[in-house]
Amino acid sequence: MGDVAVGARSGQGGEEHRGRPAESADPAADRAVPSGSDGRAVEDGGVSDDRTKAGDQGPGDPPAQPKQPRSFWKELPILIGIALVLALLIKTFLVQAFSIPSDSMQNTLQQGDRVLVDKLTPWFGSEPERGEVVVFHDPDNWLAGEPTPNPNPLQKVLSWIGLMPSAEEKDLIKRVVGVGGDTVECKGTGPLTVNGMALNEPHVYPGNTPCSQDDQGGQFKVKVPEGHIWVMGDHRQNSRDSRYNQADKNHGMVPVDKVVGRAVVIAWPINRWTNLPVPDTFDQPGLSSSSSSAAAVSVAPQGLALVGAVPLVLWRRRRNGAGEG
Repeated sequence: MGDVAVGARSGQGGEEHRGRPAESADPAADRAVPSGSDGRAVEDGGVSDDRTKAGDQGPGDPPAQPKQPRSFWKELPILIGIALVLALLIKTFLVQAFSIPSDSMQNTLQQGDRVLVDKLTPWFGSEPERGEVVVFHDPDNWLAGEPTPNPNPLQKVLSWIGLMPSAEEKDLIKRVVGVGGDTVECKGTGPLTVNGMALNEPHVYPGNTPCSQDDQGGQFKVKVPEGHIWVMGDHRQNSRDSRYNQADKNHGMVPVDKVVGRAVVIAWPINRWTNLPVPDTFDQPGLSSSSSSAAAVSVAPQGLALVGAVPLVLWRRRRNGAGEG
């Protein structure tokens, strides 16, 4: 009976084979072919499967670990290095702190004050103007015989990078009285005159006279050459300034290229915070009539700012025009 059954199935199967395509005897095999074809097509088409999308992680793989941030102690030297570079750049090109070592600028400045000096504007061609308080390098041994500071190595380093007031013993601070082309004169006890115009100087130390009556330089009449300035301390009877250095190679004048910058603010101590403006007496009409070159130089930074602003204005006008169109 078993042979008959097998034979009957064989006969039917042969007829079906002649009438239509034979179906696979294994349904699982039929299902496997499309699955394999789909997998091949996906692979050939360049589309990643679920394992690839998950970052080559299968269902049983552990999750990806986030990147650990760098340790603070490893970043600290980098931060310190960046801070030192920025401090050095600021000190070199922008602003520098200086300490006042004497009483020659009283009462405008007191001994021990710390001032911030603008070093940026000279890079744009600006030169010292009358009435400004400026720091300058010793032009020709003005500080001979004066005691000099002796900072320790740490103070020298901090001063060099600008984190402490400068310990440079060859710098002085005075007020500009005359610029190139000016005639500065003192007779008797004053007043001090510039180009024949008398100055009203409320910044002079109380009890001092604008001019000193002595034979060592307190009485004078000088014409300031171009590229130089004439400086005096506000404590007129306690300041070794241009008046008392007329025997040097510059005849008491300070070359402009020796000027470090203008002192703009008292930064320390806190109870003395204030700016250092130019006294109104230096703005009186007619004072600069004989020094047009100095006046021309003084507007150079504003001219540069105007030139820099023109492209921005044109760009804004074009942008607004395009928006309206």
